[in-house]
Amino acid sequence: MLAKLTSKNQVTLPKRVLEKLGGSAAVTYFEVQTDGGRIILTPAHLGSANAVRDKLARLGIKAADVADAVAWARRPKRRRARS
Repeated sequence: MLAKLTSKNQVTLPKRVLEKLGGSAAVTYFEVQTDGGRIILTPAHLGSANAVRDKLARLGIKAADVADAVAWARRPKRRRARS
């Protein structure tokens, strides 16, 4: 099966492919990876907290790392001294 890449970098997946995944309404987002010259699309199920926790664990990101990142992002911005 072929899929065409548009000038806006969009790809329409063939209906037969989506039907094998449970229909087009079942999947709306895909995780995208490359492997050599191949593009790999894996169905992503958004809103699943367990999926997020599993991915963080696979990446070696701990709860303390997330807390540190949130604290860093919420820190007050420092004003520069004028010269």
